[in-house]
Formats: sequence, C-alpha cells, structure tokens
Amino acid sequence: MLYESRKILSIPALEVTPTCVRVPVVVGHSVAVRATFDQEVSVDRALDALSGFPNLVVEQAPTPLEWAGRNETVVGRVRKDLNDPHTLNFFVVGDNLLKGAALNTVQIAQLVAARVAA
Repeated sequence: MLYESRKILSIPALEVTPTCVRVPVVVGHSVAVRATFDQEVSVDRALDALSGFPNLVVEQAPTPLEWAGRNETVVGRVRKDLNDPHTLNFFVVGDNLLKGAALNTVQIAQLVAARVAA
C-alpha cells in the first residue's frame, strides 16, 4: 500500500502509514487510530500503559469477528508511525451491541457508586 500509493500519485516521497484489515463483520466495530503525542513515544511504553486499563485487552492482531460477544475492548497492531516519531498507529475493536453507550453508562455508574460508598 505504501509504495503503490506513491506510484499511483507519482509522489515518490509521499508520507503514508497504511492500515489494512480484511474481516467479515456480523456485529462489532473497529477503528484505525493515529495518535500523536507531544514527545517521541515508544511502543513498549504504550503497550504497558494500555495493559493497565480495566476491560481493555492488548492483542497482536484483533478482528471484530473474534471479539463479538465480549464486553472488553481490544487494542492491537500497535506500531510507530513510519513518518512521525511522535505518533503511534493502532487498531481498536469492540462488540458494538455489548460495549457501547449502555454498558459504558452502567460501568461509570458502578465506579461512582463505589467511590461514594468508600
């Protein structure tokens, strides 16, 4: 994809960071994320930070099909941007029928209730 884009557009120095995922989707949603930070970021530090979030799973190459029916959100394909050392690219997957506004609201209410009770 990187070299093909440069060739088709006749721009040899075109900065492209492609993400290509092919999956059959019955239920679920996914998003390719390009996150840019103030400072240079390492994949290892990002993976450590992501691993600490509740209900978030880090996996090498998640697909919506394999995560259908699960409440967790999964992040994968975490990698440095090819053109910007301050940027990471990653792929996020979740079951939109289970993990969405309704479940998020319940989980936030549970956190609030636990803090009030403490």
